[in-house]
Amino acid sequence: MRIDFAKLQYQYQLYKEEIDQAIHNVLDKSNYIMGEEVKELEENLQNFTGTKHAITCSSGTDALLLAMMALDIKPDDEIITTPFTFIATAETIAFLGAKPVFVDIDEKSYNIDVSKIEEKITEKTKAIIAVSLYGQPSDIEALEQLKIKHPKLKIIIDGAQSFGSTFKGKTDSNLGDISTTSFFPAKPLGCFGDGGALFTNSDELAGKIKMLRVHGQSKRYHHKYIGMGGRMDTIQCAVVNVKLKHYEKDLALRQEVAVKYSEELRVKSEELVLPFVDERATSAWAQYSIRVQNRDEVQARLKEKGIPTAVHYPMPLHLQECFSYLGYKKGDFPIAERVSNEIMSLPMNPYLSDEEISYICSNL
Repeated sequence: MRIDFAKLQYQYQLYKEEIDQAIHNVLDKSNYIMGEEVKELEENLQNFTGTKHAITCSSGTDALLLAMMALDIKPDDEIITTPFTFIATAETIAFLGAKPVFVDIDEKSYNIDVSKIEEKITEKTKAIIAVSLYGQPSDIEALEQLKIKHPKLKIIIDGAQSFGSTFKGKTDSNLGDISTTSFFPAKPLGCFGDGGALFTNSDELAGKIKMLRVHGQSKRYHHKYIGMGGRMDTIQCAVVNVKLKHYEKDLALRQEVAVKYSEELRVKSEELVLPFVDERATSAWAQYSIRVQNRDEVQARLKEKGIPTAVHYPMPLHLQECFSYLGYKKGDFPIAERVSNEIMSLPMNPYLSDEEISYICSNL
């Protein structure tokens, strides 16, 4: 048996007629930048999430940049975040000249350990970027309590992997001052290239973000801010519009796959650390990630059986060469370091069959 990790082609064939028609509608109008499908997607995203404003942009990375630009993050400002995430989370902080300040993760959820944040807050701290890793939101309740004690602190949710997840009944996109997401093709809701979005309930922030993504323009050729070319193109918006109509069903199927994995693996092995989901939350299941002691060997053996795996992420950010200037060393964040050596993602998509799940679990 050969397992497809994400089954992107399978999904395309499911919705092929609708997607092809949506793309051809854009081609027929040739309105490739800021066409009507862009506004349509933003309205659909607002309805789906319950947020007041959804603003599409060119990628999940640019969504983080736009969020920090909207919050006036400046050089030498400090932003607290996790070292166990994709590099974009901290890369964008550094790109703006600000300083990433890392805090270790919770060993069960793999999200930032909120109990360790306060000791890192200084007069330079302007924001916290909490990552909803593998699809599960961080402890927003604890973050909001922290914000009560430090009212000037802003909270950005890096929801690149978690669109459609919830915390205490609220969608991940409706948490924090600004929430971001990614429509990278392999994400739970993906386009056919790069794309992303920001969500906020603030009229002021929304208005500023909309200007920042088109070079800071207040109107054509009149620039209120230093901005960027951060628009999501019309064809990609048309694709996501189609997929969003089916997304509730896909989320439910992802949940079913995760439950089946957990049920089978609990029976078959006591040596694996299985995913944990906070009882107050639901996960979008961007990944189904387990922990094993002999990861390289396990991956190699599974590959022989036609089972692909992935590692998200093999090296914490504080040990990356590009962040050596921050002065961190091995041992500074022991939980992130231990998890990064053991974590391994199994194939995860809404369309895995019971036969495929059993084959993966038996071989594992």
